[in-house]
Amino acid sequence: MTDPFADYPVVVDVPVAWGEQDAFGHVNNIVYLRWFENARIRYFAEIGWMADGRQGATVPILARTQAVFRSPVVYPDTVRVGARTTSLGLDRFTMAYRVWSDAQDREVALGDARVVCVRVDGGGKAPLPDAVAARIVALAGADLVMEPTP
Repeated sequence: MTDPFADYPVVVDVPVAWGEQDAFGHVNNIVYLRWFENARIRYFAEIGWMADGRQGATVPILARTQAVFRSPVVYPDTVRVGARTTSLGLDRFTMAYRVWSDAQDREVALGDARVVCVRVDGGGKAPLPDAVAARIVALAGADLVMEPTP
């Protein structure tokens, strides 16, 4: 079997908590977005964006996100969440997520997100810092799509 995370440079393991289940006996849909967030923040650390926090001139913000649910997850379980960048623009990038259930030994969700770089002082879009963009390119490899400049 091939590694389901071969194309995902960042992978986090997340134990499923009993309290994440809803009245229907499976993990509530909003929890998947938290799992995506865990992987996204680890990815930000990998590309050097967490080192400065809000002390830097620009910060990443989540412009949009979505999830596709393939199979319900229940307690007890541990999920693996992978994060990667699929496209890169001057002031933004798109991330993809994969969620894998250890108990089910299968993919249980996919997702994506658009991350935009904004100025700390006054807001508004800003170009990605060169060092951050270079780290994204290095992590993404040959499959990265470069978005046209607007």
